[in-house]
Amino acid sequence: MAQDQAHIGRDENTHPSDKAIQLGSPVPLPTPSSPATNKRTGFGAVTALKSSDMALTDPQPRCLFFDVFGTCVDWRKTVTDELWKYTRDALSSPASSIASRIRMHASDMTYEEWGELAQEWRNGYLKFTRELANDSSKAWKTVDEHHLESLRDILTNRGLLFPRVDDTPANLVHDGSLWDEEQIRELSLVWHRLDPWPDTCQGLQGLNRLFWTCTLSNGNLTLLNDMAKHANMEFTHIFSAEMFQSYKPSPKVYLGAAEKLGLKPEECCMVAAHLDDLKAAKSNGFRTVYVERPREERYPELKDENFVDVWVGEGEGGFVTVAERLGVQLLKTESRSGSAPPATVTQA
Repeated sequence: MAQDQAHIGRDENTHPSDKAIQLGSPVPLPTPSSPATNKRTGFGAVTALKSSDMALTDPQPRCLFFDVFGTCVDWRKTVTDELWKYTRDALSSPASSIASRIRMHASDMTYEEWGELAQEWRNGYLKFTRELANDSSKAWKTVDEHHLESLRDILTNRGLLFPRVDDTPANLVHDGSLWDEEQIRELSLVWHRLDPWPDTCQGLQGLNRLFWTCTLSNGNLTLLNDMAKHANMEFTHIFSAEMFQSYKPSPKVYLGAAEKLGLKPEECCMVAAHLDDLKAAKSNGFRTVYVERPREERYPELKDENFVDVWVGEGEGGFVTVAERLGVQLLKTESRSGSAPPATVTQA
């Protein structure tokens, strides 16, 4: 089941969520001495490159693995916007039976305070995944399961949800909380519908000209497939730490992903906006690309350790610049936001 859902692929006319491809090694990259014969101009390797045009050589990567939360998508804005919208809808709905104390508390909360709640939710996810990665004896739990439990706990601790005191099924409880159980479950899935950074889709389409692009996220497979479709992020494969029953930064995740594609670690490259993720990938033999995103770096002190192979600073074009530095020549007349224009490949 996990293998069937582990990736999404497509031909020129198929969205990645519509057609599955078989796991296997990427199409071999052509060499300067052997002209490319692969006519699939949209995906995989399509032509030879001058080594001087690429930031990563010896060997050239064959697959780029992407962190997703914060690297590909702006989780902070999407989650905060949803929390704010759900609150306004609940407060204005004539069908809501919200206790006065909770109604007053929710009414007084600013957008910035909901942003702080979103960050607390995110911090709980980071703590959860790190603990399970470091202790294989802990019972496995998906990120979706954690997000729901964590949201309930945060809302209860902040006085927006009444604590459950008996065994009554949560879906039958209507106790004056800000949201009922159905609404809380729906809101907990906001992580399935995060919006991409402006450069993400264009950059991925360019990178798909030369490499296989694969998620390598702690998010579960259903979450990642839903998000890729929602954000129109055209990865060639969808991989999740769920496939390896652990979470990053466990070596099982990085090495397991390389093995599933039949690649050596040095043929893989991790792309992330978090230096701790890249440090772990590097320690397992991956190449590394850092894409700096607003408010995403958790360990700025790691900047001086020099394990990043390609560094794209904040405001320098994100994935579009990654594509250019790795050998994809994008049309300069097009904007770096919105839909991706056709990409061309530097010829040898």
